[in-house]
Amino acid sequence: MSVLGNLLWLLFGGLLLGLSYVLGGIVLCLTLIGIPFGVQAIKFGLACLTPFGRELKRKENSSGPLSLVFNILWIVLWGWELACAHLVLALLCALTIIGIPFAVQHLKLVPLALVPFGHEFE
Repeated sequence: MSVLGNLLWLLFGGLLLGLSYVLGGIVLCLTLIGIPFGVQAIKFGLACLTPFGRELKRKENSSGPLSLVFNILWIVLWGWELACAHLVLALLCALTIIGIPFAVQHLKLVPLALVPFGHEFE
């Protein structure tokens, strides 16, 4: 069932969403300071490509101060906007019965959009 969900997700905007995050991550990786943020954006883009059948997990050794600082910078710079965008997309998808599974996937991506450092999508 997750294969069918992922195929429909890709057809109805998931491919564009995931590729835009990956492209943004590559652009961020062009600067030395942006590399950690670019890696997280690429990770987020790959998670956006196939969200069905995957879960968000907290990494074991991710509670360091650097992770906290990077998460705060991420939230302030663009994390809250990404999280709000996924909330709006979830709301729009939930307007129809067919869109409810897509709304659930957008809601699953909100925590990763808000604080990506220290999380992984398995």
